[in-house]
Amino acid sequence: MNTPQPSQKRKKIIYWIFTLWMALGMVSTAIVQLMKNKDELANFTNLGYPSYLMIIIGVWKILGVITILIPKRLLLKEWAYAGFFFVMSDAVISHLIVGDTAGRTFPAVLLLVLVIISWYFRPAERKITIID
Repeated sequence: MNTPQPSQKRKKIIYWIFTLWMALGMVSTAIVQLMKNKDELANFTNLGYPSYLMIIIGVWKILGVITILIPKRLLLKEWAYAGFFFVMSDAVISHLIVGDTAGRTFPAVLLLVLVIISWYFRPAERKITIID
């Protein structure tokens, strides 16, 4: 039986802490979006986006979280991470463009950072390896 090296064990712990935190953030914001919460609707409107986009993004966030948390399906995981990266970087850029305060921009920045850290520390069994 292979015992993970301390650094590998530490990486797995970091991965799961940040991945679960990211998943919680994505699911909670997805629920708010799917419920068309009035504050979230105002946020979307302020950023210049149509309200129907909340439903699309909310559904995709939930599907992305499921994909990242389940084992296997490595290619889908990469797509989910890419989708999270694009939607959260777009949110950060959108907040900056409209001149939102740091307080209104921070949640998007935090989720973007969580996505990047989760992706970076994902264990080998959750990565696609290319063999020549």
